[in-house]
Amino acid sequence: MEQLHDVALRGFASDNYSGVHPEVLEAIATANGGHQIAYGEDDYTARLGEVVEGHFGEGSTVWPVFNGTGANVVGLQAMLPRWGAVICAATAHIHVDEGGAPEKSAGIKLLPVPTPDGKLTPELIATEAWGWNDEHRAQPLVVYLTQSTELGTLYTPDELRAICDFAHERGMRVYMDGARLSNAAASLGLPLRAFTTDVGIDALSFGGTKNGALGAEAIVVLNPDAAPGLIYLRKNQMQLASKMRFVSAQLLALLDGDLFLRNAAHANAMARRLRDGVEAGIAEGSLPGVGFTQPTEANAVFATLPEGVADRLRERFRFYDWDAAKHEVRWVCSFDTTEDDIDAFLAAMRAELA
Repeated sequence: MEQLHDVALRGFASDNYSGVHPEVLEAIATANGGHQIAYGEDDYTARLGEVVEGHFGEGSTVWPVFNGTGANVVGLQAMLPRWGAVICAATAHIHVDEGGAPEKSAGIKLLPVPTPDGKLTPELIATEAWGWNDEHRAQPLVVYLTQSTELGTLYTPDELRAICDFAHERGMRVYMDGARLSNAAASLGLPLRAFTTDVGIDALSFGGTKNGALGAEAIVVLNPDAAPGLIYLRKNQMQLASKMRFVSAQLLALLDGDLFLRNAAHANAMARRLRDGVEAGIAEGSLPGVGFTQPTEANAVFATLPEGVADRLRERFRFYDWDAAKHEVRWVCSFDTTEDDIDAFLAAMRAELA
């Protein structure tokens, strides 16, 4: 097949823009050939279950799915009765970026809470954690967190434990969107279970696609009582892969070793290099009018640019406006972002602001 794209084109729009890590492609090829039982009764999915238990603890179960929205919809639906509601940050992916899928596909009422940094706290959750046994109110039964958050910030284990204790004391469960869970692990320098299982998270999604996979995500249930019915809901919501060995092989390539950490640590380091370069430019006066809106704690940088600069920069480097009214933009680094990519972007920014 003829190559249709320019492989030299680089950008900072999303870690979904990057290609597939060579070790993941190799894993798919290794899983190919011969016949394996379909729908998850294959050797690769069985091995994935063992590896996931090693990362998250005995009794945790893994349910491979196609994408992050599917993981969130199926995972949350399994945790809720039909009258249940989910408390989430106003910036949460399920609220802002999933096209209404939780509401439309799963019938889930969302209760969004404004936050300054994408992070919930017990005090913020309390603003919507009320009305139990009131037949006129959707019942708040799950708290939804994202790690790292949609604003690139991180929860510490202590913060997560406080949220889980608050929720559990009120009969609520806690679900974690882990689209960038690997970036959180790399940044915190902690094993996955240290800020999931050990702090009381009941279920989560594990993201592979943003971290070098072709298209592989998973629901991981940490509390066996938290999400009954997944075996039925995954099929019901069209997230059951027939040739699941190829989804599981991708996740194995990431998790059966340290590839998930290597990829995430590199992406985080490139975001830090970009942040440091911008800070240096601000200090020396070569980047006038540039500022930051959030700390850089994983692989995303949130910044503000003078009016018109973002559009001119996008002629060479793709990235998204986050809040156009505030001239706020988001730059995301990937496992394949290079130091040369960062330096070229910084040079282009300096040229536009000269």
